[in-house]
Amino acid sequence: MRYLLIVLSMLLVPLTPARAEVSVGVGISVPGVSIGINLPAYPRLVRVPGYPVYYDPRVNVNLFFYDGLYWVFHGDNWYASSWYNGPWDMVDPYDVPLYVLRVPVRYYRQPPPYFHGWRADAPPRWSEHWGRDWDERRGGWDKWNRRAAPRPAPLPTYQRNYSGDRYPREPERQQEIRTERYRYQPREPVTQQHYQRQRNQNGPQDRGRGNPHEDRGQDRR
Repeated sequence: MRYLLIVLSMLLVPLTPARAEVSVGVGISVPGVSIGINLPAYPRLVRVPGYPVYYDPRVNVNLFFYDGLYWVFHGDNWYASSWYNGPWDMVDPYDVPLYVLRVPVRYYRQPPPYFHGWRADAPPRWSEHWGRDWDERRGGWDKWNRRAAPRPAPLPTYQRNYSGDRYPREPERQQEIRTERYRYQPREPVTQQHYQRQRNQNGPQDRGRGNPHEDRGQDRR
């Protein structure tokens, strides 16, 4: 009986959780999810100085725009969407674009607690947070020639016309509108994968597109 009690007590003792390691994956890992973020209107995006990335200083969300997609850091995960209010695709930490990772801490409107004490003018310490395996695969992510940074993607300002009840919730409709109004072609592999996955789901709707680097109806900044 005593040995039985010892065995039961061992089984009932809660295990101390080890630090979570990043799982190896490629690109989009969880497509089309709701992450509890609701932006009532097109965000007021402004350029992060010196970076090809935009953010909205007026929202309480870690929201960025880069390479034709919106990027959100929420609940310790990265998500991407071609529309400002989702639905969102979870992105593996190994595949988040470098220029998104390089955005300084001060531009995170809702920083997680472990950002506390980190330099506001430097990127988050992703190597420290995600561990050795991540750092080995993405070594040098925080070192680059700032004068060689790419031009920012044009803003999808056509989305200003879609808010509230007019916001297209169906991915097919989102794809259709974007194909008609936004002619930028992404550089990043993960962004290309996002676009390709939507084309595969919704059919060949991108034929006959014009200049791949311009949005004819967008404001110039």
